Amino acid sequence: MKLTPKVILEGTRLTGKTDLAFALNEHPRLVGHRRYRYHSPLVSAEWCGFTNEPWGRGLINFAPEETAQAIETYETWVRMFELQRYYSWIVDRFHLSTMAYQARQGRDLDFGWLEERLKPLNFAIVLCTRPEDTFEQAREERLKISAKPEQYASLEPFIEEQRQLRALAARSILPVMELDVSSQTADDVADWLDEQDLLTL
Repeated sequence: MKLTPKVILEGTRLTGKTDLAFALNEHPRLVGHRRYRYHSPLVSAEWCGFTNEPWGRGLINFAPEETAQAIETYETWVRMFELQRYYSWIVDRFHLSTMAYQARQGRDLDFGWLEERLKPLNFAIVLCTRPEDTFEQAREERLKISAKPEQYASLEPFIEEQRQLRALAARSILPVMELDVSSQTADDVADWLDEQDLLTL
């Protein structure tokens, strides 16, 4: 049976989403045992492709006048997923992150239509979280490599966004796994996807 898992990783900063995305994208229980290394699709709503500047706007933090562009981008992504349903897809942040950010700007977005199209494709959400008392240690590690350390000056925005994403995930119609990144790994995600019969389509 061909492996076709489709995973959306959500979570605030300092929860290791990107490292997990890379690990899942090469995990033999998700993509099979490979004789040689080749890439599988790994896409992200964090790409700041709406502006020609580092850390600019994109699919999560778009401006009000870019709403139509953002929705069209989501429609394009989901159509691509539908057209290539028999493949694995790992998505590093997607619609929940957009809803969370835009809600903090006072804008309420409804992505029910998106989830209705993702559900038949067997998309699942893995919500990456960590205990609140571990954010400080995670920040210390991130500051060793961050190109923009000022964004970690305060941890409260990340703790609040984690609460916000939990609430949004609880309302999702997609299967949701909450992963404690301080104690769980890609193997736990593989176990859960297998248990939920989400590795094939």
